[in-house]
Amino acid sequence: MSTPAPTSLGSGIELDIGGMTCASCAMRIEKKLNKLDGVSATVNYATEKARVSVPAGYDPALLIAEIEKTGYSAELPAPPGKPAAAEGEETDPELASLRTRLIASIILTVPVIAMAMVPAWQFTYWQWASLALAAPVILWGAWPFHRAAWINLKHGAATMDTLISMGTSAAFLWSLYALFWGTAGTPGMTHAFEFSLAPSDGAANIYLEVGAGVTMFILAGRYFEKRSKKQAGAALRALLELGAKEVAVLRGGTETRIPVEDLRVGDEFIIRPGEKIATDGVVVSGSSAVDASMLTGESVPVEVAEGDPVTGATTNVGGRLVVRATRIGSDTQLAQMARLVEDAQTGKAQVQRLADRISGIFVPIVIVIAVATLGGWLGAGFPATAAFTAAVAVLVIACPCALGLATPTALLVGTGRGAQMGVLIKGPEVLESTRRIDTVVLDKTGTVTTGKMTLVEAITEPGTERADLLRLAGALEDASEHPIAQAIARAATAEVGELPAAEDFVNVTGKGVRGIVDSHAVLVGRDSLLAEWSLALSPALAGAKAAAEGEGKTVVAVAWDGAARGILVVADTVKPTSATAIAELRALGLNPILLTGDNEAVARRIAAEVGITEVIAEVLPSEKVDVIARLQAEGKIVAMIGDGINDAPALALADLGLAMGTGADVAIEASDITLVRGDLRGAVDAIRLARKTLGTIKTNLFWAFAYNVAAIPVAALGMLNPMLAGAAMALSSVFVVGNSLRLRGFKSVTAADRAPRA
Repeated sequence: MSTPAPTSLGSGIELDIGGMTCASCAMRIEKKLNKLDGVSATVNYATEKARVSVPAGYDPALLIAEIEKTGYSAELPAPPGKPAAAEGEETDPELASLRTRLIASIILTVPVIAMAMVPAWQFTYWQWASLALAAPVILWGAWPFHRAAWINLKHGAATMDTLISMGTSAAFLWSLYALFWGTAGTPGMTHAFEFSLAPSDGAANIYLEVGAGVTMFILAGRYFEKRSKKQAGAALRALLELGAKEVAVLRGGTETRIPVEDLRVGDEFIIRPGEKIATDGVVVSGSSAVDASMLTGESVPVEVAEGDPVTGATTNVGGRLVVRATRIGSDTQLAQMARLVEDAQTGKAQVQRLADRISGIFVPIVIVIAVATLGGWLGAGFPATAAFTAAVAVLVIACPCALGLATPTALLVGTGRGAQMGVLIKGPEVLESTRRIDTVVLDKTGTVTTGKMTLVEAITEPGTERADLLRLAGALEDASEHPIAQAIARAATAEVGELPAAEDFVNVTGKGVRGIVDSHAVLVGRDSLLAEWSLALSPALAGAKAAAEGEGKTVVAVAWDGAARGILVVADTVKPTSATAIAELRALGLNPILLTGDNEAVARRIAAEVGITEVIAEVLPSEKVDVIARLQAEGKIVAMIGDGINDAPALALADLGLAMGTGADVAIEASDITLVRGDLRGAVDAIRLARKTLGTIKTNLFWAFAYNVAAIPVAALGMLNPMLAGAAMALSSVFVVGNSLRLRGFKSVTAADRAPRA
């Protein structure tokens, strides 16, 4: 099979990494790659990708071989222009394998635990049946943990996998010893339901339910975590899906529809109203308004005519255009945006799972205690069997099954409650970021504002009725497809009711519209349109127009029957809840900053309305990433809230990305938290809920260890019986689940949250 061409991003190669179980795995791979001559690598655990800078002509197979030597898998991603299928369990072998192991482990483990915990179900050869059921779970089901533990051991590290492998292996091996060489295999042997502590040689004790139960619970936890984390890369697929699929190209004077991939630089193609522009180019003929808000953040459509540049994936909302392609494929602005998102995701801070950090300290301590127990018993003159029983019991009891449930159960309940409130949290890595953030950067269009043009003011000349101004202008604008025209028509309909029909409608390119309404000759548009008919605004209206435009609003002049009659002011309006949300963010100790591509005047006006003092305006999409990076370089922990494609790279780079669910799919995919309602107050709920969920996880982890730590001295004294080991396992799991369920009672601070709580 031929090796696909490497995906070069800048001067580097991108690789998909498999088999990582924690951030320390990513660090080991990174260290290994950086030892190669001329290679500089960064590996991200969250996105499971490596970005490698290499000399020209470097063979990617050498990098893959080096990663495989470290014990992990690596492959080149799909070539550009051929996005991978949506990632699911069918297309992700690692997730599918985990699911298979989990289902098999549940089926086999439940009867093992039932027999061990209920003496009445312990039939004559129950212990051998337990062995037959538990062996596949501990050996095959837990294989990912054993494999990871071995890799960690080779690198002198200890993680949660080390603890799981050590405990389940000790439980299994000792059970084998007790069954084959001890008295546990005797027909009729039972584990009596008692918690009395008495030293024994352990020859009658089996811990198969502990080994199988721990494996089952932690597989469940890993599966739910893995499934929630497998969204990495979806942002890039969403970006690539935005572009046009086909294009009407002019070749030899004939219009032919071809796949957009076949378009070449210099080709001329046709874009009709409502169609997406196929690629970056220059207008050859025609004029129109282009909605570029998804890429640029500008809420007002851009007027384009012959000689003006246009950007691929933006939408033609006006007339017919003929465009000459200037950039195609990976050179387009859309492709560059995809690379920005990819760069931001790959460079995002690596968050190591809290359980792994605790395990790194806990595992060596447990091993020391086990060795000390063995030495102590042997030194005191006890038989080797009794000494090994006590040492193994320490290893068995130190493996808490609740550890695997601590994060997923809290995340499951927390995200469920969040969904009721319109807050979607993507994964456990998100939670630690919410605790530390101190700065919130907000996009303007669609986040703080509605992102839609709205009629905000109608000013008339003396003697002209407001209703007449709206009715005549609205009727004429209703015949136009321009977004500003539609905003005026909507407002007119809402205020004066059904609009009359317009006759002899003419769209005057770049200036406005004219026509006949109720026998009146009506003009609606720019001053230049009125000037063509020797009409002008009065000094009062001209002053009002200048004042509105100074605030960044759009002004449309209206005239009929040979006289200017008034002006209509259109603007992107602030969402009703935005000011409240900003105040609540400040109450959480966060500093809000408004970041927008709009002009300074508009940004300052919006910021003043909602109570934001710090404004960064007139920023290009690529510069938004630079702003986030600069704030991070200043030591700030940054959250970014946005909704457009232009926000996606910044959302991915920020320590915490929050996307408005009413925005672009790519922004949602690049973010860590999605606010379904599009209400900025949801950001307050999201941060509070995430912090509360993180607190619950920490409590869970504490008790997951505490139950077992308390039993370690009992095990070291040789008084741990199987019932106590099973009880510790069950009680810690019950506590973790019960503590997590408390998150169902989390209450929103917003009055808008009226969803019933479970």
